[in-house]
Amino acid sequence: MYQAFYGLKENPFSIQPDPDFLYFGRRHSYAYAMMEFGIRNRVGFMVISGEIGCGKTTLVRHLLNNLAPELTVGLVYNTHREIANLLQWIMLSFGLTYEGQSNVALFDEFQRFLIKQYGFGKSVLLIIDEAHNLNPDALESLRMLSNINADKHQLLQIMLVGQPQLKELLLRPDLLQFSQRVEVDFHIKPFDSDDVQGYIQHRLKIAGRETPLFTADACAKIAQASQGVPRRINILCNTALVYGFAAESKLITLGLVEEMLSDKAEFGALSNPE
Repeated sequence: MYQAFYGLKENPFSIQPDPDFLYFGRRHSYAYAMMEFGIRNRVGFMVISGEIGCGKTTLVRHLLNNLAPELTVGLVYNTHREIANLLQWIMLSFGLTYEGQSNVALFDEFQRFLIKQYGFGKSVLLIIDEAHNLNPDALESLRMLSNINADKHQLLQIMLVGQPQLKELLLRPDLLQFSQRVEVDFHIKPFDSDDVQGYIQHRLKIAGRETPLFTADACAKIAQASQGVPRRINILCNTALVYGFAAESKLITLGLVEEMLSDKAEFGALSNPE
């Protein structure tokens, strides 16, 4: 709609996770560095948490695009509290047969898979997204899988990615044995104001716009309204661009952003009723 008007080749503020648009703010850089450190040092468990919309899944997708070829990776992303057999989902993520087998048979086959990969000189990485949905029994089953080793070599690395509830879950007394296995952990907080402006400019540049489009005070207002959460920033910037296009404004100014925010508060379908 507004792309040609603002010299853009694509939507710069889609809320879909897209590693091509990944912006490494300070905390995202730290989180990614911890991910890389954990993988390279073959630690057993890694935990990455963050608020809803903070870019965890985008970071994971960027990681997947840049992993070394000697890594065999499985991704489980459709977890829920009542998941009946997590091992079946893990087998599925690695393309292994899982139907019609007992838990003992599944465990034995997965153990053989890990040993076979080790024999090929490959490491195995399991990433579980939305891990805050797992129940304690599922986490305990992961701990048991992590016990499959070859001498001093860790055959399976597990990365849990989830919302802040994941931190709370892992602090439960009955999960002490699990939490003591976590060697790498990082919690991603929202962007600060300076990062928000850099984030907006970065996404516009990736989408084809070289010259500034949002004024500094407009960026500051969006930072305040979004509380620094990337997904909220995207939604507000996208709406501001629609307003700017409708008003034929060459720049997204503070006044235009304030008008947009006022309209969302008064007329938005998700605004708080009086």
